[in-house]
Amino acid sequence: MIRAAGDFDFLMVPGRGNSGPDHWMSHWCRTFQNSSRLLQKEWERPQPADWIGSLDTAVATAPRRLVLLGHSLAVATIVKWAKEASPAQMDKIAGAFLVAPTDVGNADPSFELVRPFAPMPLSKLPFPTLVAASRTDPRVVFEKAQEFAAAWGAELADTGDLGHMGNDAKLGLWPDGLVLLGRLLQMAGV
Repeated sequence: MIRAAGDFDFLMVPGRGNSGPDHWMSHWCRTFQNSSRLLQKEWERPQPADWIGSLDTAVATAPRRLVLLGHSLAVATIVKWAKEASPAQMDKIAGAFLVAPTDVGNADPSFELVRPFAPMPLSKLPFPTLVAASRTDPRVVFEKAQEFAAAWGAELADTGDLGHMGNDAKLGLWPDGLVLLGRLLQMAGV
């Protein structure tokens, strides 16, 4: 069913360290009046139960349906939340735009702070999903991002050589990302 324009909200779900003022997510939060940002108590040493609990509370208290926008570790948070959430919670999600999913199961020592989020769930998500992945992301190899997207039943968008698409990428408003978001919104019928 096609819904009236504006009958949903965006929930921005930043990754570890939050999203700085020049992060695409921060630009979008300032641009979309119907958006909010999920804040975590602990940005540097995230704990899965806390992050998933914060997301669950945000969805439960949202007055309208949500389109989730997750970056990096927030992707694992969203996917783990979806695995545990009630059907009533799932009904509140119109779709998810998942950018640069961190490979939380990577054995490299640099992944130590995100490894508590492992293993990454590999089951189909119950809402339309688009995964945006770069071929030069140091937090996930492209083939692993492809594996994630396939398992989640998501469309995969190859963003080329954009690295991790975070604060350091300086993507600004990220026009190409807005096009991808538009594709997700069309898939979701919102």
